[in-house]
Amino acid sequence: MQTSAHIGVTGLAVMGRNLARNFARRGYTVAVHNRTPARTRALIEEFGHEGTFVPAETPEKLVAALERPRRLMIMVQAGAATDAVIAEFAPLLEPGDMIIDGGNAHFADTRRREAQLRESGIHFVGAGVSGGEEGALNGPSIMPGGSAESYAVLGPMFETISAKVDGEPMSTHIGTDGAGHFVKMVHNGIEYADMQLIAEAYDLLRQVAGYTPAEIADIFRTWNQGRLNSYLIEITAEVLAHRDAATGKPFIDVVVDGAGQKGTGRWTVQTALDLGSPVTAIAQATFARAASGQSDLRAAYANLPGGTTPPLSRSEAERFTAQVEQALYASKVIAYDQGWRMISDAAAAHDWDIDLGAVASIWRAGCIIRAAFLDRIRAAHADNTELVSLLAEDSFAQEIGDAQVPWREVVASAARRGIPVPAFSAALAYYDTLRADRLPAALLQGQRDYFGAHTYQRTDRPGNFHTHWAEPGRPETKA
Repeated sequence: MQTSAHIGVTGLAVMGRNLARNFARRGYTVAVHNRTPARTRALIEEFGHEGTFVPAETPEKLVAALERPRRLMIMVQAGAATDAVIAEFAPLLEPGDMIIDGGNAHFADTRRREAQLRESGIHFVGAGVSGGEEGALNGPSIMPGGSAESYAVLGPMFETISAKVDGEPMSTHIGTDGAGHFVKMVHNGIEYADMQLIAEAYDLLRQVAGYTPAEIADIFRTWNQGRLNSYLIEITAEVLAHRDAATGKPFIDVVVDGAGQKGTGRWTVQTALDLGSPVTAIAQATFARAASGQSDLRAAYANLPGGTTPPLSRSEAERFTAQVEQALYASKVIAYDQGWRMISDAAAAHDWDIDLGAVASIWRAGCIIRAAFLDRIRAAHADNTELVSLLAEDSFAQEIGDAQVPWREVVASAARRGIPVPAFSAALAYYDTLRADRLPAALLQGQRDYFGAHTYQRTDRPGNFHTHWAEPGRPETKA
Protein backbone atom coordinates (compact mmCIF):
# COMPACT_ATOMS: atom_id res chain seq x y z
CA MET A 1 0.00 0.00 0.00
CA GLN A 2 1.35 3.42 -1.02
CA THR A 3 1.70 5.74 1.97
CA SER A 4 2.26 9.09 0.32
CA ALA A 5 -1.26 10.28 -0.46
CA HIS A 6 -1.66 13.97 0.26
CA ILE A 7 -5.35 13.68 1.05
CA GLY A 8 -8.01 11.01 1.35
CA VAL A 9 -11.62 11.25 0.22
CA THR A 10 -14.32 8.92 1.52
CA GLY A 11 -17.74 9.08 -0.06
CA LEU A 12 -17.56 8.99 -3.84
CA ALA A 13 -20.96 10.19 -4.96
CA VAL A 14 -20.89 13.04 -7.49
CA MET A 15 -19.47 15.74 -5.20
CA GLY A 16 -16.88 13.49 -3.52
CA ARG A 17 -15.78 11.98 -6.81
CA ASN A 18 -15.40 15.38 -8.45
CA LEU A 19 -13.45 16.86 -5.54
CA ALA A 20 -11.12 13.85 -5.60
CA ARG A 21 -10.61 14.36 -9.34
CA ASN A 22 -10.00 18.08 -8.79
CA PHE A 23 -7.24 17.34 -6.25
CA ALA A 24 -5.69 14.74 -8.56
CA ARG A 25 -5.79 16.98 -11.62
CA ARG A 26 -3.79 19.58 -9.71
CA GLY A 27 -0.98 17.24 -8.80
CA TYR A 28 -2.06 15.81 -5.46
CA THR A 29 -2.00 12.10 -4.77
CA VAL A 30 -5.51 11.18 -3.59
CA ALA A 31 -6.48 8.10 -1.63
CA VAL A 32 -10.11 7.23 -2.37
CA HIS A 33 -12.60 5.08 -0.48
CA ASN A 34 -16.28 4.33 -0.64
CA ARG A 35 -18.48 2.10 1.47
CA THR A 36 -19.31 0.31 -1.78
CA PRO A 37 -15.93 -0.72 -3.30
CA ALA A 38 -17.43 -0.87 -6.78
CA ARG A 39 -17.74 2.89 -6.79
CA THR A 40 -14.04 3.24 -5.94
CA ARG A 41 -13.12 0.91 -8.78
CA ALA A 42 -15.37 2.81 -11.18
CA LEU A 43 -13.62 6.09 -10.32
CA ILE A 44 -10.19 4.59 -11.02
CA GLU A 45 -11.31 2.92 -14.25
CA GLU A 46 -13.00 5.99 -15.65
CA PHE A 47 -10.80 8.82 -14.38
CA GLY A 48 -7.55 7.21 -13.25
CA HIS A 49 -5.71 8.86 -16.15
CA GLU A 50 -6.40 12.33 -14.66
CA GLY A 51 -3.89 11.98 -11.83
CA THR A 52 -2.59 9.71 -9.10
CA PHE A 53 -5.25 7.85 -7.13
CA VAL A 54 -4.72 5.27 -4.41
CA PRO A 55 -7.77 3.00 -4.06
CA ALA A 56 -8.53 1.81 -0.53
CA GLU A 57 -11.08 -0.92 0.17
CA THR A 58 -11.27 -0.35 3.94
CA PRO A 59 -11.01 2.59 6.33
CA GLU A 60 -7.80 1.08 7.71
CA LYS A 61 -6.22 0.98 4.28
CA LEU A 62 -7.33 4.53 3.53
CA VAL A 63 -5.74 5.85 6.72
CA ALA A 64 -2.58 3.82 6.10
CA ALA A 65 -2.22 5.43 2.67
CA LEU A 66 -2.14 9.00 4.02
CA GLU A 67 1.00 10.96 4.84
CA ARG A 68 1.20 12.73 8.22
CA PRO A 69 -0.52 14.84 9.28
CA ARG A 70 -3.35 12.87 7.74
CA ARG A 71 -6.02 14.80 5.85
CA LEU A 72 -9.28 12.92 5.43
CA MET A 73 -12.23 14.51 3.60
CA ILE A 74 -15.70 13.13 4.29
CA MET A 75 -18.26 13.56 1.51
CA VAL A 76 -21.34 11.73 2.76
CA GLN A 77 -24.89 12.69 3.64
CA ALA A 78 -25.24 15.21 6.47
CA GLY A 79 -26.47 14.09 9.85
CA ALA A 80 -26.28 10.54 11.17
CA ALA A 81 -24.26 9.29 8.19
CA THR A 82 -21.52 11.83 8.88
CA ASP A 83 -21.43 10.91 12.57
CA ALA A 84 -21.15 7.22 11.64
CA VAL A 85 -18.20 7.85 9.31
CA ILE A 86 -16.44 9.98 11.94
CA ALA A 87 -16.95 7.24 14.53
CA GLU A 88 -15.43 4.73 12.09
CA PHE A 89 -12.34 6.75 11.19
CA ALA A 90 -11.50 8.78 14.33
CA PRO A 91 -10.07 5.80 16.29
CA LEU A 92 -7.67 5.15 13.40
CA LEU A 93 -6.24 8.69 13.48
CA GLU A 94 -3.66 10.35 15.70
CA PRO A 95 -3.28 13.79 17.29
CA GLY A 96 -2.60 16.43 14.64
CA ASP A 97 -4.55 14.59 11.94
CA MET A 98 -7.51 16.30 10.26
CA ILE A 99 -11.04 15.29 9.34
CA ILE A 100 -12.71 17.62 6.84
CA ASP A 101 -16.48 17.54 6.38
CA GLY A 102 -17.19 18.96 2.93
CA GLY A 103 -20.93 18.34 3.01
CA ASN A 104 -23.81 20.65 3.87
CA ALA A 105 -23.73 19.97 7.61
CA HIS A 106 -25.63 22.08 10.10
CA PHE A 107 -23.12 24.38 11.76
CA ALA A 108 -24.27 23.32 15.26
CA ASP A 109 -23.36 19.71 14.42
CA THR A 110 -19.98 20.93 13.21
CA ARG A 111 -19.38 22.79 16.47
CA ARG A 112 -20.26 19.65 18.43
CA ARG A 113 -18.01 17.42 16.34
CA GLU A 114 -15.11 19.88 16.48
CA ALA A 115 -15.29 20.05 20.28
CA GLN A 116 -15.44 16.26 20.64
CA LEU A 117 -12.53 15.54 18.31
CA ARG A 118 -10.43 18.34 19.77
CA GLU A 119 -10.30 16.35 23.03
CA SER A 120 -8.33 13.64 21.24
CA GLY A 121 -6.12 16.12 19.38
CA ILE A 122 -7.81 15.67 16.00
CA HIS A 123 -8.61 18.78 14.01
CA PHE A 124 -12.17 18.79 12.67
CA VAL A 125 -12.79 21.17 9.77
CA GLY A 126 -16.28 22.01 8.55
CA ALA A 127 -15.71 23.22 5.01
CA GLY A 128 -18.55 24.72 3.00
CA VAL A 129 -18.13 23.87 -0.68
CA SER A 130 -20.25 25.76 -3.20
CA GLY A 131 -20.54 25.42 -6.93
CA GLY A 132 -22.31 22.11 -7.38
CA GLU A 133 -20.76 19.19 -9.20
CA GLU A 134 -19.21 21.41 -11.88
CA GLY A 135 -17.59 23.64 -9.27
CA ALA A 136 -16.33 20.66 -7.29
CA LEU A 137 -14.51 19.45 -10.40
CA ASN A 138 -13.31 22.68 -11.97
CA GLY A 139 -12.99 25.07 -9.03
CA PRO A 140 -15.47 25.72 -6.22
CA SER A 141 -15.73 28.45 -3.63
CA ILE A 142 -14.51 26.90 -0.37
CA MET A 143 -15.41 28.14 3.13
CA PRO A 144 -13.38 26.18 5.71
CA GLY A 145 -13.78 26.66 9.43
CA GLY A 146 -11.76 24.98 12.17
CA SER A 147 -8.45 25.85 13.77
CA ALA A 148 -5.87 28.18 12.30
CA GLU A 149 -3.37 25.29 12.55
CA SER A 150 -5.51 23.10 10.29
CA TYR A 151 -5.89 25.85 7.70
CA ALA A 152 -2.13 26.35 7.64
CA VAL A 153 -1.91 22.78 6.31
CA LEU A 154 -5.14 22.57 4.29
CA GLY A 155 -5.28 26.14 3.04
CA PRO A 156 -2.73 25.80 0.24
CA MET A 157 -4.53 22.69 -1.03
CA PHE A 158 -7.97 24.33 -0.94
CA GLU A 159 -6.63 27.46 -2.57
CA THR A 160 -5.08 25.37 -5.34
CA ILE A 161 -8.32 23.55 -6.23
CA SER A 162 -10.63 26.54 -5.76
CA ALA A 163 -11.95 28.90 -8.41
CA LYS A 164 -9.80 31.94 -9.20
CA VAL A 165 -10.47 35.61 -9.95
CA ASP A 166 -7.43 37.28 -11.50
CA GLY A 167 -5.33 34.55 -9.90
CA GLU A 168 -6.84 35.09 -6.44
CA PRO A 169 -8.16 31.85 -4.90
CA MET A 170 -11.79 31.60 -3.79
CA SER A 171 -10.93 30.05 -0.44
CA THR A 172 -10.08 31.58 2.91
CA HIS A 173 -10.14 30.59 6.57
CA ILE A 174 -13.59 31.71 7.75
CA GLY A 175 -13.24 31.19 11.49
CA THR A 176 -13.17 28.62 14.27
CA ASP A 177 -15.36 25.52 14.75
CA GLY A 178 -18.64 25.88 12.80
CA ALA A 179 -17.98 29.24 11.13
CA GLY A 180 -17.33 27.74 7.70
CA HIS A 181 -20.53 25.73 7.59
CA PHE A 182 -22.47 28.69 9.00
CA VAL A 183 -21.27 30.97 6.21
CA LYS A 184 -22.09 28.27 3.64
CA MET A 185 -25.60 28.01 5.13
CA VAL A 186 -26.11 31.75 4.77
CA HIS A 187 -24.77 31.56 1.21
CA ASN A 188 -27.53 29.07 0.47
CA GLY A 189 -30.11 31.27 2.18
CA ILE A 190 -29.09 34.21 -0.01
CA GLU A 191 -29.27 31.81 -2.97
CA TYR A 192 -32.91 31.04 -2.09
CA ALA A 193 -33.73 34.76 -2.01
CA ASP A 194 -31.84 35.53 -5.21
CA MET A 195 -33.60 32.75 -7.11
CA GLN A 196 -37.04 33.75 -5.82
CA LEU A 197 -36.47 37.40 -6.74
CA ILE A 198 -35.44 36.42 -10.26
CA ALA A 199 -38.50 34.16 -10.52
CA GLU A 200 -40.77 37.01 -9.41
CA ALA A 201 -39.19 39.32 -12.00
CA TYR A 202 -39.89 36.70 -14.69
CA ASP A 203 -43.50 36.34 -13.53
CA LEU A 204 -44.06 40.10 -13.68
CA LEU A 205 -42.51 40.44 -17.12
CA ARG A 206 -44.74 37.65 -18.40
CA GLN A 207 -48.02 38.43 -16.66
CA VAL A 208 -47.89 42.24 -16.62
CA ALA A 209 -45.67 43.18 -19.56
CA GLY A 210 -46.94 40.29 -21.69
CA TYR A 211 -43.56 39.05 -22.93
CA THR A 212 -42.96 35.46 -24.04
CA PRO A 213 -40.36 33.30 -22.28
CA ALA A 214 -37.99 33.76 -25.24
CA GLU A 215 -38.39 37.53 -25.08
CA ILE A 216 -37.80 37.49 -21.32
CA ALA A 217 -34.66 35.41 -21.93
CA ASP A 218 -33.37 38.24 -24.13
CA ILE A 219 -34.21 40.77 -21.40
CA PHE A 220 -32.25 38.75 -18.86
CA ARG A 221 -29.31 38.49 -21.25
CA THR A 222 -29.33 42.28 -21.53
CA TRP A 223 -29.49 42.66 -17.77
CA ASN A 224 -26.57 40.28 -17.44
CA GLN A 225 -24.40 42.80 -19.30
CA GLY A 226 -24.93 45.37 -16.54
CA ARG A 227 -25.05 45.62 -12.77
CA LEU A 228 -27.18 42.45 -12.46
CA ASN A 229 -24.40 40.37 -14.02
CA SER A 230 -24.39 37.03 -12.22
CA TYR A 231 -24.41 33.28 -12.69
CA LEU A 232 -28.08 33.01 -11.73
CA ILE A 233 -29.17 35.68 -14.23
CA GLU A 234 -27.09 33.93 -16.89
CA ILE A 235 -28.64 30.50 -16.37
CA THR A 236 -32.13 32.01 -16.05
CA ALA A 237 -31.84 33.27 -19.62
CA GLU A 238 -30.79 29.80 -20.75
CA VAL A 239 -33.72 28.12 -18.98
CA LEU A 240 -36.26 30.60 -20.38
CA ALA A 241 -34.92 30.27 -23.94
CA HIS A 242 -35.08 26.47 -23.88
CA ARG A 243 -37.91 24.69 -25.69
CA ASP A 244 -39.15 21.25 -24.72
CA ALA A 245 -38.16 18.67 -27.34
CA ALA A 246 -41.22 16.49 -26.78
CA THR A 247 -43.91 19.18 -27.10
CA GLY A 248 -42.21 22.14 -28.75
CA LYS A 249 -43.51 24.33 -25.94
CA PRO A 250 -41.34 26.65 -23.85
CA PHE A 251 -39.58 24.46 -21.28
CA ILE A 252 -40.87 26.68 -18.47
CA ASP A 253 -44.47 25.77 -19.41
CA VAL A 254 -44.04 22.00 -19.06
CA VAL A 255 -42.37 22.10 -15.64
CA VAL A 256 -44.51 21.62 -12.50
CA ASP A 257 -44.68 24.88 -10.53
CA GLY A 258 -43.73 23.38 -7.18
CA ALA A 259 -40.14 23.86 -5.98
CA GLY A 260 -38.30 21.60 -3.57
CA GLN A 261 -35.58 22.35 -1.04
CA LYS A 262 -32.87 20.39 0.73
CA GLY A 263 -33.00 22.25 4.02
CA THR A 264 -30.25 24.89 4.08
CA GLY A 265 -32.69 27.73 3.40
CA ARG A 266 -34.90 26.48 6.21
CA TRP A 267 -31.87 26.24 8.51
CA THR A 268 -31.00 29.84 7.67
CA VAL A 269 -34.44 31.08 8.66
CA GLN A 270 -34.57 28.97 11.83
CA THR A 271 -31.13 30.16 12.89
CA ALA A 272 -31.98 33.78 12.06
CA LEU A 273 -34.92 33.55 14.47
CA ASP A 274 -32.59 32.28 17.20
CA LEU A 275 -30.19 35.16 16.53
CA GLY A 276 -32.94 37.78 16.18
CA SER A 277 -31.55 38.57 12.73
CA PRO A 278 -34.37 39.80 10.40
CA VAL A 279 -33.60 37.99 7.13
CA THR A 280 -37.10 38.69 5.80
CA ALA A 281 -36.38 38.33 2.07
CA ILE A 282 -34.64 35.00 2.66
CA ALA A 283 -37.53 33.86 4.87
CA GLN A 284 -40.19 34.79 2.32
CA ALA A 285 -38.25 33.04 -0.44
CA THR A 286 -38.12 29.90 1.70
CA PHE A 287 -41.84 30.09 2.52
CA ALA A 288 -42.64 30.68 -1.16
CA ARG A 289 -41.06 27.32 -1.99
CA ALA A 290 -43.07 25.70 0.79
CA ALA A 291 -46.29 27.31 -0.46
CA SER A 292 -45.65 26.18 -4.03
CA GLY A 293 -45.76 22.57 -2.87
CA GLN A 294 -49.05 22.88 -0.95
CA SER A 295 -51.22 21.54 -3.80
CA ASP A 296 -54.36 20.92 -1.75
CA LEU A 297 -54.21 24.38 -0.19
CA ARG A 298 -53.60 25.98 -3.59
CA ALA A 299 -56.62 24.13 -4.95
CA ALA A 300 -58.77 25.51 -2.14
CA TYR A 301 -57.69 29.07 -3.00
CA ALA A 302 -57.80 28.60 -6.77
CA ASN A 303 -61.18 30.20 -7.53
CA LEU A 304 -60.95 33.12 -5.13
CA PRO A 305 -60.98 36.60 -6.71
CA GLY A 306 -57.76 38.43 -7.55
CA GLY A 307 -56.71 41.74 -9.03
CA THR A 308 -57.23 43.23 -12.45
CA THR A 309 -54.81 42.61 -15.30
CA PRO A 310 -55.25 45.27 -18.00
CA PRO A 311 -52.83 44.76 -20.91
CA LEU A 312 -49.90 47.11 -21.40
CA SER A 313 -48.92 48.75 -24.63
CA ARG A 314 -45.44 48.02 -25.96
CA SER A 315 -44.10 51.35 -24.68
CA GLU A 316 -45.73 50.76 -21.28
CA ALA A 317 -44.22 47.27 -21.19
CA GLU A 318 -40.75 48.67 -21.89
CA ARG A 319 -41.15 51.23 -19.09
CA PHE A 320 -42.39 48.51 -16.73
CA THR A 321 -39.40 46.32 -17.64
CA ALA A 322 -37.03 49.10 -16.60
CA GLN A 323 -38.91 49.38 -13.28
CA VAL A 324 -38.62 45.63 -12.70
CA GLU A 325 -34.86 45.84 -13.26
CA GLN A 326 -34.65 48.53 -10.58
CA ALA A 327 -36.83 46.53 -8.19
CA LEU A 328 -34.84 43.34 -8.77
CA TYR A 329 -31.51 45.06 -8.18
CA ALA A 330 -32.69 46.86 -5.04
CA SER A 331 -34.25 43.69 -3.62
CA LYS A 332 -31.09 41.68 -4.34
CA VAL A 333 -28.98 44.25 -2.48
CA ILE A 334 -31.33 43.98 0.50
CA ALA A 335 -31.22 40.16 0.46
CA TYR A 336 -27.42 40.10 0.36
CA ASP A 337 -27.27 42.78 3.05
CA GLN A 338 -29.51 40.66 5.27
CA GLY A 339 -27.17 37.71 4.80
CA TRP A 340 -24.11 39.77 5.71
CA ARG A 341 -25.85 41.12 8.79
CA MET A 342 -26.77 37.60 9.86
CA ILE A 343 -23.13 36.51 9.55
CA SER A 344 -22.13 39.51 11.66
CA ASP A 345 -24.77 38.68 14.30
CA ALA A 346 -23.58 35.06 14.45
CA ALA A 347 -19.93 36.12 14.70
CA ALA A 348 -20.79 38.19 17.76
CA ALA A 349 -22.85 35.38 19.29
CA HIS A 350 -20.26 32.64 18.75
CA ASP A 351 -17.06 34.67 19.09
CA TRP A 352 -16.05 34.16 15.46
CA ASP A 353 -13.62 36.60 13.90
CA ILE A 354 -15.09 36.63 10.38
CA ASP A 355 -13.76 39.00 7.73
CA LEU A 356 -16.95 40.06 5.90
CA GLY A 357 -14.96 41.46 3.01
CA ALA A 358 -13.16 38.14 2.58
CA VAL A 359 -16.52 36.35 2.45
CA ALA A 360 -17.59 38.59 -0.43
CA SER A 361 -14.24 38.04 -2.09
CA ILE A 362 -14.45 34.23 -2.18
CA TRP A 363 -18.03 34.33 -3.50
CA ARG A 364 -16.98 36.16 -6.67
CA ALA A 365 -16.40 32.87 -8.51
CA GLY A 366 -17.06 29.18 -8.10
CA CYS A 367 -20.27 29.50 -6.08
CA ILE A 368 -23.91 29.69 -7.12
CA ILE A 369 -24.49 33.32 -6.07
CA ARG A 370 -21.37 34.64 -7.80
CA ALA A 371 -22.14 38.09 -9.11
CA ALA A 372 -20.32 41.17 -10.33
CA PHE A 373 -21.49 43.36 -7.47
CA LEU A 374 -19.79 41.09 -4.92
CA ASP A 375 -16.55 42.86 -5.76
CA ARG A 376 -18.17 46.12 -4.67
CA ILE A 377 -19.31 44.46 -1.44
CA ARG A 378 -15.73 43.27 -0.89
CA ALA A 379 -14.41 46.77 -1.51
CA ALA A 380 -17.00 48.38 0.77
CA HIS A 381 -15.99 46.16 3.69
CA ALA A 382 -12.29 46.64 2.92
CA ASP A 383 -12.76 50.41 3.04
CA ASN A 384 -14.74 50.26 6.28
CA THR A 385 -14.24 47.17 8.45
CA GLU A 386 -16.96 48.45 10.81
CA LEU A 387 -19.57 48.75 8.03
CA VAL A 388 -22.97 47.97 9.54
CA SER A 389 -24.91 47.71 6.28
CA LEU A 390 -24.32 48.02 2.55
CA LEU A 391 -26.80 50.90 2.60
CA ALA A 392 -24.37 52.80 4.82
CA GLU A 393 -21.98 52.85 1.85
CA ASP A 394 -22.52 55.86 -0.41
CA SER A 395 -22.78 54.19 -3.82
CA PHE A 396 -25.19 51.48 -2.69
CA ALA A 397 -27.28 54.06 -0.82
CA GLN A 398 -27.46 56.21 -3.94
CA GLU A 399 -28.55 53.27 -6.09
CA ILE A 400 -31.27 52.20 -3.66
CA GLY A 401 -32.43 55.80 -3.40
CA ASP A 402 -32.73 55.98 -7.17
CA ALA A 403 -34.53 52.63 -7.29
CA GLN A 404 -37.03 53.09 -4.50
CA VAL A 405 -39.81 54.81 -6.51
CA PRO A 406 -39.90 52.24 -9.36
CA TRP A 407 -39.48 49.50 -6.74
CA ARG A 408 -42.65 50.72 -5.01
CA GLU A 409 -44.48 50.98 -8.32
CA VAL A 410 -43.62 47.39 -9.20
CA VAL A 411 -44.82 46.07 -5.84
CA ALA A 412 -47.98 48.19 -6.05
CA SER A 413 -48.65 47.02 -9.61
CA ALA A 414 -48.25 43.40 -8.54
CA ALA A 415 -50.69 43.93 -5.65
CA ARG A 416 -53.29 45.56 -7.91
CA ARG A 417 -53.04 42.68 -10.37
CA GLY A 418 -52.99 39.91 -7.79
CA ILE A 419 -49.51 38.67 -8.71
CA PRO A 420 -47.54 37.30 -5.72
CA VAL A 421 -44.19 38.97 -5.11
CA PRO A 422 -43.38 37.89 -1.54
CA ALA A 423 -39.62 38.45 -1.78
CA PHE A 424 -39.89 41.84 -3.53
CA SER A 425 -42.45 42.94 -0.93
CA ALA A 426 -40.41 41.66 2.02
CA ALA A 427 -37.26 43.41 0.79
CA LEU A 428 -39.11 46.70 0.36
CA ALA A 429 -40.78 46.37 3.78
CA TYR A 430 -37.38 45.72 5.36
CA TYR A 431 -36.01 48.85 3.69
CA ASP A 432 -38.91 50.91 4.98
CA THR A 433 -38.74 49.37 8.45
CA LEU A 434 -35.10 50.25 8.98
CA ARG A 435 -35.28 53.73 7.49
CA ALA A 436 -38.40 54.70 9.53
CA ASP A 437 -37.94 57.46 12.09
CA ARG A 438 -40.38 55.75 14.47
CA LEU A 439 -41.89 52.27 14.38
CA PRO A 440 -45.19 50.95 15.79
CA ALA A 441 -43.14 48.72 18.11
CA ALA A 442 -43.99 51.33 20.76
CA LEU A 443 -47.57 50.01 20.66
CA LEU A 444 -46.27 46.46 20.99
CA GLN A 445 -44.49 47.47 24.19
CA GLY A 446 -47.76 48.86 25.54
CA GLN A 447 -49.73 45.76 24.57
CA ARG A 448 -47.19 43.42 26.18
CA ASP A 449 -47.17 45.45 29.36
CA TYR A 450 -50.99 45.48 29.47
CA PHE A 451 -51.55 41.71 29.18
CA GLY A 452 -48.35 40.37 30.69
CA ALA A 453 -46.70 43.11 32.76
CA HIS A 454 -43.62 42.75 30.57
CA THR A 455 -42.66 46.42 31.22
CA TYR A 456 -41.58 49.02 28.68
CA GLN A 457 -38.97 51.71 28.19
CA ARG A 458 -39.61 55.43 27.82
CA THR A 459 -38.13 57.99 25.43
CA ASP A 460 -37.64 60.62 28.13
CA ARG A 461 -35.83 58.77 30.92
CA PRO A 462 -33.88 55.51 31.39
CA GLY A 463 -35.11 52.32 32.99
CA ASN A 464 -37.97 49.84 32.67
CA PHE A 465 -41.50 50.83 33.65
CA HIS A 466 -44.88 49.21 34.25
CA THR A 467 -48.33 50.77 34.14
CA HIS A 468 -50.89 49.30 36.55
CA TRP A 469 -53.61 49.14 33.92
CA ALA A 470 -56.38 47.78 36.17
CA GLU A 471 -55.94 50.36 38.93
CA PRO A 472 -57.71 53.72 39.05
CA GLY A 473 -55.64 56.38 37.33
CA ARG A 474 -53.33 53.70 35.92
CA PRO A 475 -50.24 54.66 37.96
CA GLU A 476 -46.80 53.97 36.57
CA THR A 477 -43.94 52.45 38.55
CA LYS A 478 -40.33 51.86 37.73
CA ALA A 479 -39.58 48.15 37.49
